[in-house]
Amino acid sequence: MMTALQRHPLAIIVLAQLCGTSLWFSVNGVGLSLSRDLGFSEADLGRLTLTVQAGFIAGTLFIATTGLADRFRASHIFAAACLAGALANAGFVLVADQMTLAITLRLMTGFCLAGIYPLGMKLVIGWTPRHTGSALAWLVGMLTLGTALPHLMRGFTLGLAWEWPLLGASALALAGGALILTLGDGPHLPPPGGKARLLDGLAALRDRRFRAVAGGYFGHCWELYALWTLTPFLVAREVARLGAPGAWIPWLSFTIIALGLAGCVGGGSLSRRLGSLWVARRALAASGLVCLVYPLMTWLPPGLLLGLLGLWGLTVIADSPQFSALAAASAPRERVGSTLAVMNAVGFALTIPAISITTALWELQGTWVLWWLLPGPILGLWVLRPLSIRDPASQGSTR
Repeated sequence: MMTALQRHPLAIIVLAQLCGTSLWFSVNGVGLSLSRDLGFSEADLGRLTLTVQAGFIAGTLFIATTGLADRFRASHIFAAACLAGALANAGFVLVADQMTLAITLRLMTGFCLAGIYPLGMKLVIGWTPRHTGSALAWLVGMLTLGTALPHLMRGFTLGLAWEWPLLGASALALAGGALILTLGDGPHLPPPGGKARLLDGLAALRDRRFRAVAGGYFGHCWELYALWTLTPFLVAREVARLGAPGAWIPWLSFTIIALGLAGCVGGGSLSRRLGSLWVARRALAASGLVCLVYPLMTWLPPGLLLGLLGLWGLTVIADSPQFSALAAASAPRERVGSTLAVMNAVGFALTIPAISITTALWELQGTWVLWWLLPGPILGLWVLRPLSIRDPASQGSTR
């Protein structure tokens, strides 16, 4: 008999994704407080962000190597990852002033996120096989909102110690894991099982369409997480120019990143009529154009620049669910979990040099560091050229 949660599986999955991914940028949400109270520099915050990315890459490779995503129930892996991630994130509170231990716990947090984000995509595919691009748009939109959530939590807790938003993120992750554990796996994927081999996750690279989609996704990744890392720095610059109180920074940072939810959902709606490829190309081109012009526009009034940042936040993530849908449509059906995990691992590996370069050069180059992100959308659009919107896989539906 269908439970109450199973009547609305997509809503439950995206809510759980929101809760689980609040762990991702939990430290960035209190970054200014860490700078004030513990003397963290921009480079230190960048290092902690890079560590989460590295942990996520290690986790996705572990999932692909062991075949966990295809051998065990996705709901069980998701719930276990939420529990372990919540504990690692909460542990940061105790060791924040000891950089080696702090980095270790952020690495563990990133490792656990590999059991949340890719497995969330598999859960969506298992519960809602039709209109995958639209369904994944909600999932990635909630990833975006989860990324922004620590800034909102900090805005609400400005009068409290920085530890409270981090503990709040851990509590949310526990709630997300409980929701998925109760929901269970969807009925539209093969049952768990099979021999685990890393090559299974790489098998889709033999397909020309998948290689093009993966290349576009990799270019998108180069730009995305570096921008999210820089958002509080860019917002702080405009808040200072406005002469506004620093309390505006977390609220505006949340708003700019959270606008990506609207971009994802709007792009998902368009994908049902125009196809995932059409949406992915135009979103990548739009975010690349903002990346190009932003450093040239720093003479504009702060309000206009914040508006331009909002446009960037809207478009920079709108292509992500469409790339995932296109990849799922091209991947071997029995190895969707492993294939998406490998694609995520490579894409997130590319976020590390992008974040490292831009945070290290921020003090020296200011907003000009944004041009280091331009190769991502440019190369991403170039590798997508061979794909045609008439190709059935360009609609992003699963086979």
